Amino acid sequence: MTEQPTLSNSDAARLTVVVLTYNRADQVLDTVARLAALPDRIRIVVVDNASSDGTAERIAASFPFVELVTAPANLGAAGRNLGVERVTTEYIAFCDDDTWWSPGSLSRAVRILDAVPRVAVLNARVVVGEHGTPDETCERMRESPLRDDGLPGRSLIGYMAGACVFRTDVYRQVGGYEPRLFIGGEETLVSLDVLTCGHEIVYVDELVLHHHPSPLRDSAQRRRLLARNAAWVAWLRLPLAEALRVTGCALRVMRAEGSLRYDLPVLVAGLGWALRRRRVIPARVREMRRIVHEDDARRAVQAGTSGSFTSTRAT
Repeated sequence: MTEQPTLSNSDAARLTVVVLTYNRADQVLDTVARLAALPDRIRIVVVDNASSDGTAERIAASFPFVELVTAPANLGAAGRNLGVERVTTEYIAFCDDDTWWSPGSLSRAVRILDAVPRVAVLNARVVVGEHGTPDETCERMRESPLRDDGLPGRSLIGYMAGACVFRTDVYRQVGGYEPRLFIGGEETLVSLDVLTCGHEIVYVDELVLHHHPSPLRDSAQRRRLLARNAAWVAWLRLPLAEALRVTGCALRVMRAEGSLRYDLPVLVAGLGWALRRRRVIPARVREMRRIVHEDDARRAVQAGTSGSFTSTRAT
């Protein structure tokens, strides 16, 4: 059993870490132990997405100071919403069961958000594996073409769900993650709504998150969910021409995966739901997206991959 020192009122944490896990008991135990050992003043909430491998029981036995939330079913990304319901601090940091924050990063995040009120989301620099290989997504975020006037880092139109720090009130303002999307590009809708509300998303290189990817992944299923969700989000928020284009891309992915027979009816069924909730993003956000997409296209041409480049900064 690991114990965490009790904080006095004057030293009370201003940030809570919400960890999402599903059937990775050994990994999440290691992650929680690393978080508990941080010198930063934090609270820890773990959301178990209805694991069947004894995850919840093992966390409760090993870390009694952690607030444990057990979802009634596997809610995917929306499981994070259950964790946020328990948060009483000004800020929330998110990580998954195979990621953890570097010492000092969360304290630095608090200072940054205190200093720049218009920033709502900070994306950390992710280093992968034992050797700390730079994550490709973060490398591209660092080179964002958006202006960063007065910001603590490069302005973004998206972020990584498992490597970010949020203002709690903004997360709640936009409603958190949409349960219907389950998982796969779940940040996209949240990003668009954060920007629509006039807030900023920023990449901060000095905030570091370690990622040791779990081998327990279904890449084909993830590609299908990413494609379906991208189409739904396009009909929820993007102009008509772009919604049609993204839907066409989704159909091509489903055809390539041999899943059109199964995925198309689900996609079509969700379009009615999306259209009832449709709110097209404002001109400011459309312009930010245009700048990023044109920069991506330029880079694709330079790399000789025109037509196949996918922005890791875009939503």
